Amino acid sequence: MAIAADRKVAIVKDFALHPGDTGSPEVQVALLTEHITGLTEHLKGHRKDYTSRRGLLMMVGTRNKLLKFLRQREPERYKALIERLGLRR
Repeated sequence: MAIAADRKVAIVKDFALHPGDTGSPEVQVALLTEHITGLTEHLKGHRKDYTSRRGLLMMVGTRNKLLKFLRQREPERYKALIERLGLRR
């Protein structure tokens, strides 16, 4: 469900554009993807957890908005990000 603090720091470090960067679209999308993956695994075992499902759908929507923003502004960064995260098969 929640991302462990050390895992979160590692993701931020991997996707940051410069030291101390936590707000770039790449970092935000990477963190959301990690959270979505964990929540998806949770929902496989708890099928009737509708509140978590709603949260998952809201996170997917937020991630889609960030990806759309990045695709419109910086197509090269968008392509690199989806390749690194393995999105859009």
